[in-house]
Amino acid sequence: MLTGTIVNTATVILGSLIGMLLGNILPERLRDTVMKGLGLCTLYIGITGMFGSENPLITIIAIAVGAAIGELLDLDGHLNRFADGLERKFRKNGGGKTSIAEGFVTASLVFCVGAMTIVGALNDGLTGDHQMLFTKATLDFVSSMVFASSMGIGVLLAAAAVFVIQGSIASLASLVAPLLQSGNTIAEMTVVGSVLIVGLGLNILGLTKLKVMNYVPAIFLPILLCLFM
Repeated sequence: MLTGTIVNTATVILGSLIGMLLGNILPERLRDTVMKGLGLCTLYIGITGMFGSENPLITIIAIAVGAAIGELLDLDGHLNRFADGLERKFRKNGGGKTSIAEGFVTASLVFCVGAMTIVGALNDGLTGDHQMLFTKATLDFVSSMVFASSMGIGVLLAAAAVFVIQGSIASLASLVAPLLQSGNTIAEMTVVGSVLIVGLGLNILGLTKLKVMNYVPAIFLPILLCLFM
């Protein structure tokens, strides 16, 4: 059942390790240039995924309510405190200027938001068809190398998010499939996630300091909103 998810997780781990090795070799000036390039690419990924909504009101409500939930739970604060503990243990981060938390959140959203993640995991769990996740694994392998070369170990830790999120969808496919196939749920979740990815891109470029982790609950709200809107 989890073959596609396991392969995808392994490619993220392998790509991240290779990227971290390259990051330790590359000079700081080059890493900074690569980081800004990543910011532009992240913006591109987010923008191209923002135009699949059939009801923009779902996105607006999901972002507003999700942000309130995340702020009340202080998700960003919890993650950063956890990451600070890891950084003290590791003493240095392959990305230099980038915190473990930023690398983890950025990579997790890029790897886990989108129709390929949801549909691929559903196929993995319902029919044993791993082809879509194998394709995604190839893309994530390349992406993880590039991200980890500048953002360090936080990208490696994002492999856990890939395993948990995709594995959960695959394992619970028979239960969650009816909810995700209702109306345009997957497309609306992708749009909301893409808005957050745009925020990540702006953060990487240093234009904003959004607490993107506090917006993450918004990604799941279209599951409920699409039942009524």
